[in-house]
Amino acid sequence: MAGLLTEAILIVPARAALAVADLLEGLETPNALSISAFEIPGTADFQVHALYPDAPSPDHLQSLLAPLMEALQTPPPAIRLTPLPERDWVAESLSGLPPVTAGRFFVAGGHHLTHAPRAALVLHVEAGQAFGTGHHDTTAGCLLALSHLARSLRPIRVLDLGCGSGVLAMAAAKLWRRPVTASDIDRIATRIAGENAARNRLAPFINTVNAPGFTHPAITADAPYDLILANILARPLMRLARPMANHLTKGGYAVLSGLLRSQEAAVLSAYRSQGLFLARRFLSNEWSTLLLRKRALG
Repeated sequence: MAGLLTEAILIVPARAALAVADLLEGLETPNALSISAFEIPGTADFQVHALYPDAPSPDHLQSLLAPLMEALQTPPPAIRLTPLPERDWVAESLSGLPPVTAGRFFVAGGHHLTHAPRAALVLHVEAGQAFGTGHHDTTAGCLLALSHLARSLRPIRVLDLGCGSGVLAMAAAKLWRRPVTASDIDRIATRIAGENAARNRLAPFINTVNAPGFTHPAITADAPYDLILANILARPLMRLARPMANHLTKGGYAVLSGLLRSQEAAVLSAYRSQGLFLARRFLSNEWSTLLLRKRALG
């Protein structure tokens, strides 16, 4: 999309970055064309960048963010608005990012694909509006968990819940060449996930579904799953503990991410009560990825 856009930059603590980005992405007014978050080197803060076709009001943004910031016990963020010249900023918002190597995976845009290590499983992901390019610690943590599982697990049925751009669904399909259901509440996300699957020649393995939680017939029809991936947020993860356990096979695995280290205990408690126990954790900066396994008996 070409034209004069406005970039909003919000400075927030690391522990609030994903929640702020998630809230901005879900707003209908103002409706952001793209959302991204970047660590500020040498600090405990992140920059959350949002691109808008029309300049939003900083006061309006602050009012929309106020309940979240109060819940997080965090001061209102500093917000800077900058008009941008005519360029394709949606496509370019991530084009300058370096490729990501996480476990067996190499995730990159087309301009970096030639740099892939020979033995890597390559995922070609271009800039887009859906979350998940491998650059955030939560996505990279999930890729590490998948690489770890590949040593011993051969799942038959896989679900990527809250798939975003489809990186995790594609990673699972690359590893095991098995069908993967990729669902998201956001229609843009499922469309982009489908496009990414086609770009990576994985469309025959990936079925995209637009639905919240586990409610869609296409999700329930394939249950129970041997592996469920959920890179969302801590509170939704806790709410989904019971249905996730019900949709997992005995002895099945769940990879949970999108949570801060400080939120681990609460998330683990919710899943422990449903018969899922910690098998391994993958830590990166403030973020935690949890690999859980459902009790095989009982």
